[in-house]
Amino acid sequence: MPDAEDLAARIAALQAELAEIRLPRFTTDDAHRLGEILVGRARERGLPIAVDVTRGTQVVFHVAMEGATADNDDWIRRKTAAVQRFGEASLLVGLRARLRGRPIEDEGWFDETRYAAHGGCVPVVVQGVGMVATATVSGLAQEDDHALVVDALRTLAAEMAAEG
Repeated sequence: MPDAEDLAARIAALQAELAEIRLPRFTTDDAHRLGEILVGRARERGLPIAVDVTRGTQVVFHVAMEGATADNDDWIRRKTAAVQRFGEASLLVGLRARLRGRPIEDEGWFDETRYAAHGGCVPVVVQGVGMVATATVSGLAQEDDHALVVDALRTLAAEMAAEG
């Protein structure tokens, strides 16, 4: 297990990474595009993942790739609930608890049937508005799930910037 200094550095790096990804808007069409980017990455790499984009409480994009299971859908539901409750990436929720000295799952109030503090769900943030949606991947190691979503959000942000 990483020590407190390593965890603090990882948390700071994640916060900086996520602060860079602010979108000018996020419509239903943009949600579909984000989902398509994630599915495209999964196809290119043969990844057995499930992908979800939820605006507010409405699922606007959900795809299970070959090899994904119903368990991935449950992980998506629980990761999304954690992000909606805490307002930050599910990976950060888990890492912050570990920095405090123990996994969040050991906290008496934390309901593992409702929340998952594992990487893979990232808030979608619109400039000047705040969090408007979540993008989630399940099926890989939690750091890889997280990285895939961040990569797709960066791609979407670049596409929007190129539009002018």
